[in-house]
Amino acid sequence: MILSKPNSGAHIGANRSVRQIMWQVILALSPATVFGLWCFGWPALNLFIITVTSALFFEAFCIRLQGRAAKPVLMDGSALLTGWLLAMTLPPWAPWWIGVVGSGLAIILGKQVYGGLGQNLFNPAMLARVALLISFPIEMTTWANVSPLFFSHSPGLAESWHITFSGLDNLDAYTGATTLGYIKTEFSQNRVLADIMQDYSPILSFIGWSRGSLGEASTLLLALGGIWLIRAKIITWHIPVALLATVTVLASIFHLADSQHYISPFVHLNSGAMMCVAFFIATDYVTSPNTATGQLVFGAGCGLLIFVIRTWGAYPEGAGFAVLLMNSATPLIDHYIRPRIYGRDRKGKPLEIPKP
Repeated sequence: MILSKPNSGAHIGANRSVRQIMWQVILALSPATVFGLWCFGWPALNLFIITVTSALFFEAFCIRLQGRAAKPVLMDGSALLTGWLLAMTLPPWAPWWIGVVGSGLAIILGKQVYGGLGQNLFNPAMLARVALLISFPIEMTTWANVSPLFFSHSPGLAESWHITFSGLDNLDAYTGATTLGYIKTEFSQNRVLADIMQDYSPILSFIGWSRGSLGEASTLLLALGGIWLIRAKIITWHIPVALLATVTVLASIFHLADSQHYISPFVHLNSGAMMCVAFFIATDYVTSPNTATGQLVFGAGCGLLIFVIRTWGAYPEGAGFAVLLMNSATPLIDHYIRPRIYGRDRKGKPLEIPKP
């Protein structure tokens, strides 16, 4: 028998397909999503369906333009997950066109112009969210009060369609600021933290009974979903731990130095989209570094930027900007932090094998 020389080295086959990975991430997101939809009622469900459906439509449209069959691509779950994550970051009662425009930006500008799945530089959902925030600041900063499904003061199904497609008639009666937004506004009025936080309930915020996006709905459920992803080996611990630890350390230092002007680490971890970003967005395979050390650097960079933007920036929430900035640094991180190739040293030079 004549054995041909192999053209390349052996590779380890993946034991999970793209479709399996995407659906397991969606499964981990589901408890927090269902809870958030229940908290904010029918208008949130309308926007969620519109956003996800739009993402699938734009994905199919782009694939068909390439002369390819759309169904096999849609079945991998990547477009569904992109629309899902985007919906998690939007104000629950935002108008319908916010979901449509955001999905178009995420799929077309954030994904397909780079060549499709696995080629994009930036996280599509975060790119769309930041673009919407800059372009439509009023719609993207109008946060609904908690209005659970089937409660007497919550909008019914007919009224929810009016909210989604015609807007709110009386914004002040239904909306208010998020915790981070309220703190930022009150600081500008020269108030101290002790007065600002009098009505803040750590338990309700931790459970998710507060204003915000679906991705802020429940710190508890998002963290549990993220831990499940780590245990299932869908993601590794490096980025979430580095991100959360960096925010915790920085917030602790500044809070201890001046507790009247710097919020505590618990408020940082329990507010905004911190858990959603740490476990579900920053850990994106395509836009984060390949090595464990690189992922630690990436996570720490995200945490540093989130803290800096929240503390001194114009926006109360800095997670989206932080992820995009670190996405742009991923190629540089991968260039300087590379795994050692078997048989070579860290610089890529062949190891000297001692003669017997």
